[in-house]
Amino acid sequence: MTKIKSGFLSLLAGVGLLTALPGVMAETPAAAAASKASNACFYGRNADGFSVKDDRTVYVRAGIKDVYQLTLFSPCIDIDWAHHIALKSHGGDFICEGTNVDYEIFSPSVIGRQRCQVSSVRKLTADEVAAMPKKDRP
Repeated sequence: MTKIKSGFLSLLAGVGLLTALPGVMAETPAAAAASKASNACFYGRNADGFSVKDDRTVYVRAGIKDVYQLTLFSPCIDIDWAHHIALKSHGGDFICEGTNVDYEIFSPSVIGRQRCQVSSVRKLTADEVAAMPKKDRP
């Protein structure tokens, strides 16, 4: 895992390995390239900060100006109190937009580390980032 800091907050970006299951058809290279071309992506190691809007919405800053909204599958208790989180991808260090994602956020809580499944990722436009309240900006 790579540790990334931004002010008082830090984001840990993890790299997971994708394990192939026997009998599962692989996506053709042309289809994979077409799907990646239509979705914005960032490398987990380029994430340099995060903020939490509520227990199901996390914003991640990747690079200088890109902000991604991660929507969680279910509420992630006490994530709004976290000073650091870990973002883990099971398919490598490339995080892409979409709703069929395989990412998790690990967050500390009063009962220990919790795993929060990400259900969708969306890159915000420059106008959306500018319109965000300051407290929500990563």
